[in-house]
Amino acid sequence: MLHERIFHFTSASLSRLKAEAFPYHKETGCRLAVNNRNRLSPPLPENYFIHSIQARRTTTTVGQLLDQSVGWTAQRLHEAVANHGDKEITEYMDMWVKNPFVYKMGVFFYGNSIQMGSSPRFDMYGYEFRLGKGLTVLSGYTNKFDGRVMLYEGMEGGRSMDLEVCLLPENMVAFKCDQEFMSVVKGETGV
Repeated sequence: MLHERIFHFTSASLSRLKAEAFPYHKETGCRLAVNNRNRLSPPLPENYFIHSIQARRTTTTVGQLLDQSVGWTAQRLHEAVANHGDKEITEYMDMWVKNPFVYKMGVFFYGNSIQMGSSPRFDMYGYEFRLGKGLTVLSGYTNKFDGRVMLYEGMEGGRSMDLEVCLLPENMVAFKCDQEFMSVVKGETGV
């Protein structure tokens, strides 16, 4: 059974965390979900019910990431998305039909990487449903595995964030005993 916690970070605590980094030579990557609907030829209708997304990935070293500007990093991500079109989607689907597989989320990701999904268009704390403002964000029961981390904008907005961490019980205990980590956490919600 996995244990799950939400950790809240202020923008000041995030600045302190950035001082510690992986070694310069370590590879790091970012994978993000890309909407295939308008990239297919012909495009799928906007009201197409089923998801049509695919993950695009870009990699670099920690050193390059730290030495370059945010614009350089954003450009790498932009190119990964911009170069994803009908040809790439069709090639991937042809490959999958010849060699089908089911994603196992815990195996799909590798260390030192980030996966982006969801949408900044959805205000996680903006909808109150007559129950009052939410205290934290929960992602539900699916796609849970040891080491899964989800990042959300914090309740107070700005540059705060909530970090949803999913670990095996023994790993969660060790994680919560890390005094350096816990010193930058403003609050914690257990699930």
